[in-house]
Amino acid sequence: MNFVFRPIGIILGIVSGIGARKLFDFIWSRVDDEEAPNPEHRELNWAKFVIAMLVEGAVFRLIRGFVDHHSRRAWAAVTGTWPGQEEPEPQ
Repeated sequence: MNFVFRPIGIILGIVSGIGARKLFDFIWSRVDDEEAPNPEHRELNWAKFVIAMLVEGAVFRLIRGFVDHHSRRAWAAVTGTWPGQEEPEPQ
């Protein structure tokens, strides 16, 4: 049954990426009036670039992790099975 969850997870991953991008753009607009620097820019302020990459990475990971976990919780509530590991493997 977990194979059915895979396409749902992919679609939700794409949607959460779009939402995370919008959230990052909103956050960055509060930090600076210019668009956030990215690797495609030839000339950039390195301090702003590093800050933008750190904030963007954190926002994307947080939103995608939140959406992934809660979509799995919803799946488990509907089907009675958890799509993935129950807990982290011991080291």
